[in-house]
Amino acid sequence: MTDSAANPARPAVTTPTPTGLARLKRWLGPAPSRLNLALQGGGAHGAFTWGVLDALLEDQRIRFEGLSGSSAGAMNAVVFADGWLKGGRDGARQGLTDFWTEVGKQMPMGMVSQGEGDAFSLSPASKMLMKWAGYFSPTQLNPLALNPLRDLLNRQIDFEQLRARCPFKLFVGTTQVNTGKLRVFRETQLTVDVLLASACLPTIHHPVEIDGEPYWDGGYAANPAVFPLFYHCDSRDVLLVLLSPLQREGTPRTLQEIEARIVELAFSANFMREMRMFAQAIEFSSPTFLTLGRLERRLQKMRFHMIDSSHLASLQQTETKLLAHGPFLDLLRGQGRESAAAWLADRSDGIGRRSTVDLKKWFA
Repeated sequence: MTDSAANPARPAVTTPTPTGLARLKRWLGPAPSRLNLALQGGGAHGAFTWGVLDALLEDQRIRFEGLSGSSAGAMNAVVFADGWLKGGRDGARQGLTDFWTEVGKQMPMGMVSQGEGDAFSLSPASKMLMKWAGYFSPTQLNPLALNPLRDLLNRQIDFEQLRARCPFKLFVGTTQVNTGKLRVFRETQLTVDVLLASACLPTIHHPVEIDGEPYWDGGYAANPAVFPLFYHCDSRDVLLVLLSPLQREGTPRTLQEIEARIVELAFSANFMREMRMFAQAIEFSSPTFLTLGRLERRLQKMRFHMIDSSHLASLQQTETKLLAHGPFLDLLRGQGRESAAAWLADRSDGIGRRSTVDLKKWFA
C-alpha cells in the first residue's frame, strides 16, 4: 500500500507542471520589470543617447518593451531594434556603433573647429555657409532632394524584417506639415521615408511625403511622444533620455543667443507640456474614498526615471547639433555611457518599484 493510500488526507507528491512553476514564480515575487524608453531628438547630440543605450544594453538586468522617439531619438530607437533583431544585445550595440560611425564621416574636417580639450564647434567658414544658406529654401539649394542619410539607413536597416517581427514596440514621431498634428508611426509601418520624415528639418531638407501627406521633423509636435508608452505598453516604467537642458543659466541677450533659445524651446515645448500633464494627472488621481477607475489606477502605477544631459558643456551649443564629426560623436557617446552608468548605480533599483525623478519639480 502506498503512503498516500494509507493516509488519504495527505496528497500524493507530483512534479509541478510548467504552468504551475510559472504561477509559483508569480507568487514568490514579480519578474524584473521592463523599461520603456523615451528618446529625445537633437541631431548630432543623439550620440549621447547612443552611449546611454550602449550602457543599458551592457547591463543584463535591463529589459525593454517600448521605444518612442523623434528625429535622432527615432533613429536610435529603430537602429536599436534592428540590431537586436539581427543579434540580440550585442547586435543592438554593434548596430548603434555602425550607424553613428558612418554619421561621423559626413562632415569634412575643414568644417570643424576644436578648441582646448574637448571643445568642438563649427568652423567660421561653416557658420558663414550656414548663414548664407539661410537665405535660400531647400528646393533652391538642393533641387534633387539628395540626402546621404537615406542611403545609410537603407544599407543598415532591414525595414521589411522589422515590420514583420520587430522585437519591441516602436513609436516614431512625425509632424504633419499642413495640419501641425503629431503622427506616430508604429513598427509595422516603418519605412525609410518614415524615419527621414521624423528627422526632416524644413530649413535643410525637402518635406517627406507619405501617402500624399508632407511631413517635417517629429520634434516640432513631440520630442519625444510619451503617451504611446503609457497607453500601449504593459510596463509601467518609462526612462526619459533628454538632450535639451531642462534649465539654462542666464538670459539670452545677443541675437544669436535669442534665436538659438527660440529653436530650443520650439523643440521642447510640447514635451514639457505633456510631462506636466502626467505630473498633474498623477497627483489628481491620488487614491480617495472613491473607487479609482482604470485610468486612475494606471496613472498611479506609472514610474518615471530620467537621464538628463543638462550638466554637460558639450551639449549646450545649439549649433553643434549639426556637428556630424566622428571625434565629437565619440565624446558624446562616452558621456552618455558615464551618465547611464551613474544612473544604473544610483537609481536602477527603482525599476518596478518607484519613480526616481520628481515630476512635479521638473515639469509641473
